[in-house]
Amino acid sequence: MKRAPTRDILWLFFGTRLILIMVTYITFILFTAPKYSSTPVDTVALFTSWNHWDAANYVRIAQFGYRPPYDFAFFPLLPLLISLISHLLGSWSYLLVGTIISNAALLGALFVLYQLAADSGGDKVGRRTLLYLCILPTAFYFFAAYNESLFLLLSASTFLAMRRQNWWLAGCMGLLAALTRSAGIFLVIPYLVELWNSRESITASRQNLLLRALPVILIPTGTLLYSIYCWHVTGNPVVFATVQSHWGRHTMWPWEGIFHALYDLFWVQPFGSFNEVHIILDLSATLGFILLTIWGWRKLRLSYSVWTGVLLLFMLLSPGVDKTDVLLSNQRLVIEMFPAFITMAMLGMKYPRLHQAFILVFPVLLATMSIVFIMNRWMV
Repeated sequence: MKRAPTRDILWLFFGTRLILIMVTYITFILFTAPKYSSTPVDTVALFTSWNHWDAANYVRIAQFGYRPPYDFAFFPLLPLLISLISHLLGSWSYLLVGTIISNAALLGALFVLYQLAADSGGDKVGRRTLLYLCILPTAFYFFAAYNESLFLLLSASTFLAMRRQNWWLAGCMGLLAALTRSAGIFLVIPYLVELWNSRESITASRQNLLLRALPVILIPTGTLLYSIYCWHVTGNPVVFATVQSHWGRHTMWPWEGIFHALYDLFWVQPFGSFNEVHIILDLSATLGFILLTIWGWRKLRLSYSVWTGVLLLFMLLSPGVDKTDVLLSNQRLVIEMFPAFITMAMLGMKYPRLHQAFILVFPVLLATMSIVFIMNRWMV
């Protein structure tokens, strides 16, 4: 196991957090304070300027519990963690605790991802992977009280445990991941792939392959536990799936969402419209990560490529056909696909000018899209 560059990881983490705090301070004041005045802005509004969209939903669920039926689309681990801590601190703390948990999970994920990326391509690939993850245009979701960073930490930890052949730990991490996001249950697939690839070393050490497969049942247990809770409260054990239509999502063929987006972009939306830009962002993220998955198929471990492919398929099967941006949230969901960032790092190493383009373009878009979120514009 390679030793993580702790100092560099901490610099990257705190540096990017500081930039986002500075963007928040400057943006909120300049966009809300009266021009040419010394009148201060509402400090409460300033400190809660990240409490938008799903962050507000998670904080509300943590504070007041689930309100049937639509809240059940949000899986319970993040609001449960927020509630456990904020219940002790008081009602003022829910947003702050959610933000701290999200950022702490990102920090943990950086250390885990370095190990996975360094195992795949060495120290430089490990460092580049973390850099690209932190400056990606939608990396601001790791700062907000969203569950992306928690899911990234738990899913990556599942893979690291599998790589170290600690199968019971992998099962436990997978269980928690399945309690964090609906896609967590699909960690069963890379678990079985890793187990099969490790079968020779397992049998050589005179261990029973079936016993090493047993912990895989822990992963769907996370989803089962949430289903039991949903059944107890609503009478519907899969209400988290059935309410997706309320949020504009419907099951379709995986290519239909992309075709809808292309049609809307070139034939429906007028040039210069808000919806046009939103479609471009989501479509670019979708196509970009599809290409990264294809390019990395033979570069990475099979379980990594399978995991990215499963997440992409799951994302593409439920586009928001009722929305003006049919691929809504794809630019956020792709940040959970950590193997694609390893592939991106390998490409950056192979093509220096591509790395320079990432360094120039990503931070600018990150700051811009953070401003959009802070000002409560449509960015989910």
